[in-house]
Amino acid sequence: MKTQSQPSRRQFIKQTASASALAVTPAIWNKNISFVGLKPKEKMGIALVGLGYYSSQVLAPALQETENCYLAGVVTGTPEKEKIWAEKYGIKDQDIYNYQNYDTIADNDDIDIIYVVLPNAMHAEYVIRAAKAGKHVICEKPMASSVEECEAMIKACEDNQCKLSIGYRMQFEPHTQEVMRLGQEEVFGPVKMVNAGAGYREGRADHWKLNKEMGGGAMMDMGVYALQAARYVTGEEPVAVTAQSFTTRPEIFTEVDETTMFQLEFPSGALANLHTSFGMSMNYLNVTADKGWFKLDPFSAYSGIAGESKEGPIDYPQVNQQATQMDEQAMSVMEDKSMRVPGEEGLRDMRVVEAVYKAIDSGNQEKV
Repeated sequence: MKTQSQPSRRQFIKQTASASALAVTPAIWNKNISFVGLKPKEKMGIALVGLGYYSSQVLAPALQETENCYLAGVVTGTPEKEKIWAEKYGIKDQDIYNYQNYDTIADNDDIDIIYVVLPNAMHAEYVIRAAKAGKHVICEKPMASSVEECEAMIKACEDNQCKLSIGYRMQFEPHTQEVMRLGQEEVFGPVKMVNAGAGYREGRADHWKLNKEMGGGAMMDMGVYALQAARYVTGEEPVAVTAQSFTTRPEIFTEVDETTMFQLEFPSGALANLHTSFGMSMNYLNVTADKGWFKLDPFSAYSGIAGESKEGPIDYPQVNQQATQMDEQAMSVMEDKSMRVPGEEGLRDMRVVEAVYKAIDSGNQEKV
């Protein structure tokens, strides 16, 4: 499905901006359903919405390794990409959409799940439209730009009886599942402190991640990894937050945060000291418990997750995180089971993110 005059994705994003202001034990892991022997008709067709880096370099290749789902379609605002993707992945013309005819995807029975991989400020609109088209949805992190948008997305999916999951890939990864178990089951006693950091050096001054209206900023992009770690290790929701933001490149970071540090307090008394940055590379998780410790380094990279605890190495098989994530999400749709990471999980994170920004502005501790 094509039109002769489609705006480019970059143009579309600019127009949108101006018009509107990812906790089971490894034992459970080993009991996962086998995907071997599924017939093609039993696989779920996934359509990727937005063909930037994550879709083209990560998700599409991962879909070549999945056993329970496959790349069934794409949605792009860049006509030149249509032929490239059609030839590379054998996608039929009728399974290629643009942002104008996106809603007609409702008539395509080959597409069961829509994976929204757009700039953050566009998540809400395209998730809601997907739900109204009767499609199940996976939405990349962060879920949206605000709590209000998250709630609207959840409601749209509920109203249309569609499942919604957030792309928190780490919760499908076995090393991560082990630290969730160690923390939540208090294997070394109650968790006392979580230290985590996620960041990289962003040098592209014209990237949408430096645009506030598009939902940019280090806290939105990388900060949710550290936030997720604190929440899934403790198994609790924070009740209070303090935060600080800094920049060493004010000429580039004119609208969004470059480096943010935030501190959380949990009901049990556990504390978290968390960091995120577009100015420096970091990827670590260190947990101190009453009678021991455990850590992952790196903890949220696409591969190579490794760790240890007071009792020795945390060592599980490396998996393709995205393929594992999508396979399980597809199985949840086919078997009508609850999603491991539902929309409510993204909503909980966004409540904290909003509190972080409020604490930065006020300079005070804020309630979550």
